[in-house]
Amino acid sequence: MTDRPGTFDGVHRRNLSKLLGLVHLEGPQSRARLTAATGLNRSTVGALAGELIGLGLVEERAPDPTNRVGRPSPVVAARADVLAIAVNPEVDAVTIAAVGLNGRIAVRERIEMDRLVTPDETARLVAATLTRWRRGAIASANVVAVGLAVPGLVRASDGLVRFAPHLEWADAPLRALVEQAIGLPVAVDNDASLGAAAEHLFGAGRGVDDLVYLNGGASGIGGGLIVHGRPVGGVGGYAGEFGQNRPGIDAAGDRRAPGGVLEDEVSRARLLEIAGMSSADEPTLAAALAAAGDRPEVAAELARQRRILGTALANAVNVLNPALIILGGFLATLAEHDLDALRDALAAQAMPAAAEAVELRVAALGEDRLLIGAAEAAFAGLLADPLASAS
Repeated sequence: MTDRPGTFDGVHRRNLSKLLGLVHLEGPQSRARLTAATGLNRSTVGALAGELIGLGLVEERAPDPTNRVGRPSPVVAARADVLAIAVNPEVDAVTIAAVGLNGRIAVRERIEMDRLVTPDETARLVAATLTRWRRGAIASANVVAVGLAVPGLVRASDGLVRFAPHLEWADAPLRALVEQAIGLPVAVDNDASLGAAAEHLFGAGRGVDDLVYLNGGASGIGGGLIVHGRPVGGVGGYAGEFGQNRPGIDAAGDRRAPGGVLEDEVSRARLLEIAGMSSADEPTLAAALAAAGDRPEVAAELARQRRILGTALANAVNVLNPALIILGGFLATLAEHDLDALRDALAAQAMPAAAEAVELRVAALGEDRLLIGAAEAAFAGLLADPLASAS
């Protein structure tokens, strides 16, 4: 149990957390840089680094050569073999990865599904995959927790999946099921919320404190919000469901789903159809659309979806006035075909004052964004209190 914040032990735990968080988020740091960043003295930083080394969470490396006079400062780095298991169940596949505390993916597997995966089956797949990996790819690693990025409404208080419509899950106790299957701490959250966190910390939104993230996946469109540097979940954790909004569609010929919501009109399934595919991961779909982009029916569908997406983005800009909008998944593919057209559609429909400073970017973490976000949720306990999580 963590002691009260004002006690010596409480201060010590916070300092360990601060040091571990810096090398996790910023990458390898010299002791000298850690001293400057934390405001602690050199001997305290050295002692904290030594303790984190003893806990098996960081390692020290030889200092980089410099021209400075005196002894160079050792470099402290998060260990690559401290792992979180990240899981993204979708309608066509379950993707599982082992993500290091250093932010790199050690091993990754996409398990194709010919039917909808159930919550129980998801737990069994995670357990079986982890058991197999522990005999091979990550045999010597320290797996500390599991994070799941779910395309649906996840209750923040207990990780209950209230509703994942495309998976046909309702009130699924996913966290409890996975914890029982593997015996490790488990975090569960909405996939787009985790994607927003990942892009904010490590990707296209790094250093930007007010952003909107929209994720396009096999289950539709979700979103995440960062306001003043903090994620916005709403009272139950359900904020950001942009895909369930009903965008205005000016041209009657653009509508494909009468009365439909955004994700009915701006749709990965429709993109797969025009590409002549039944299923594909993100890079494969992007490559297929790029190869077929000169075909009139492909170009027309891409343009139609961009027009409707532009309206949805303009609505978000009018309501939230963000500095940045990030698009991930098939939305990134859609944007990259003609980013200028999407920017113009947004600007034409948003209030000029709200839109004048907003930037539009695609996700920098690509298909890893949801897995990185799920791993970050899994690492949260360890980063908050290295002593408690390592005990």
